[in-house]
Amino acid sequence: MYAKNNPSFLSLNTYTKLMRAAESVTVRVNRHMSAADLTISQFGVLEALYHKGPLCQRDLAAKILKSTGNITMVIDNLEKRHLVRRERDSEDRRYLTIYLTDEGTALIAEVFTAVEAAIVKEMSELSEKEQEQLGILCKKLGLKKGRK
Repeated sequence: MYAKNNPSFLSLNTYTKLMRAAESVTVRVNRHMSAADLTISQFGVLEALYHKGPLCQRDLAAKILKSTGNITMVIDNLEKRHLVRRERDSEDRRYLTIYLTDEGTALIAEVFTAVEAAIVKEMSELSEKEQEQLGILCKKLGLKKGRK
């Protein structure tokens, strides 16, 4: 057990609070995705296509922070539900572009609206200034390079 005066205490305590808060908010927001039978990754793919337009599989993987192997499975499952379709490039058969179908567009438009409202509700616990500060701090942590 760490004493409060131990230099590691503040870091560990802050990290625990950050992770618990993120998990709590994620669980509440994800209810809307689950109601539509979507995983977080599936929602991420649909949302990216909805807002950015057709993307290649590699760019989709980078956008939602998944490996190219994992994104293949996610897209396979969305394709089985007729929410997306793949198209091979005629000049480079390795290059796949992913498109939303009409069904996919209708679903993500509905689910995104609910998810957006849930996020706004969750974040309303913080003032605008606190949200800005949190965003800055999270970005700072997220962009930190592997320093010793």
